[in-house]
Amino acid sequence: MKKNQGQSRLSRRDFLATTAASFAAAGLMGAGCGNGLRNPFAKRTIPVGVQLYSVRAECAKDLPGTVAKVAAMGYDGVEFAGYYDYSAKDLRKILDDNGLKCCGTHTQMDTLSDANLAATIEFNKTLGNRYLIVPWLQPNDANPKQTWLGYARRFNELAEKVSVHGMVVGYHCHAHDFHAINGEVPWDILFGNTGKHVVMQMDTGNCMDGGGDPVEYLRKYPARSLTVHLKEHSKTNKNAILGEGDVPWNEVFTVCETIGGTEWYIVEEEKDVYPPLEAIELCLKNYRKLRA
Repeated sequence: MKKNQGQSRLSRRDFLATTAASFAAAGLMGAGCGNGLRNPFAKRTIPVGVQLYSVRAECAKDLPGTVAKVAAMGYDGVEFAGYYDYSAKDLRKILDDNGLKCCGTHTQMDTLSDANLAATIEFNKTLGNRYLIVPWLQPNDANPKQTWLGYARRFNELAEKVSVHGMVVGYHCHAHDFHAINGEVPWDILFGNTGKHVVMQMDTGNCMDGGGDPVEYLRKYPARSLTVHLKEHSKTNKNAILGEGDVPWNEVFTVCETIGGTEWYIVEEEKDVYPPLEAIELCLKNYRKLRA
């Protein structure tokens, strides 16, 4: 949610204390490590993928060559946002040939309809993908809250249907998802009315563009951020890429790696300040500097 003017950002000490209290309330922390519980603040190594929408023009020209370049940069996986007329079998071969995993597909809502769901599941099984993420939802202007509640019901149904295939379904945020409707934030309407198995794919930059605080939302819905988009936001530098703006990256990483349930970080970079392939390589280098 958007902070009031003049309200200071949560300090790291307060953030850790609040998170620890949340663990204690949930019964997730014991008196010591000897009780067999994992230390919730222990660092976890999370693989890093890239959303191929970042290099969409290059993919349209030469998908195999672009994926090979992504692998050479050191990325662990890719998230698809379109398939460029390749079959699932051919896409899987491209990934396997480059030692990459599929860390998600941006899957349009209509491909998750009852008529199309079976085919979508089979396609993603072939890819080796378990994360079916809807990239965009536009509320009905006439009755937006009811539209969001309808989406919530459908996500709950889909989560149950795909779970038997080892898959999860979720939604990727955009700025408008954090613009309040009669005092209610759409992101809260959706995730406050969906079960814990509906994935909240936070996009740090999009959230802040909409006036939201990604750290607050990651904490508010624990264990639901299985994949998280790492994108920069800056009030003063429109050309800032990952690590160069206002996103509180240390807090983001801490909550993702403790209560967030995060399994993949996914870089997405859409600015035109650098050629797309150069931009995602710089983002990965900056990410490594942040974690050093």
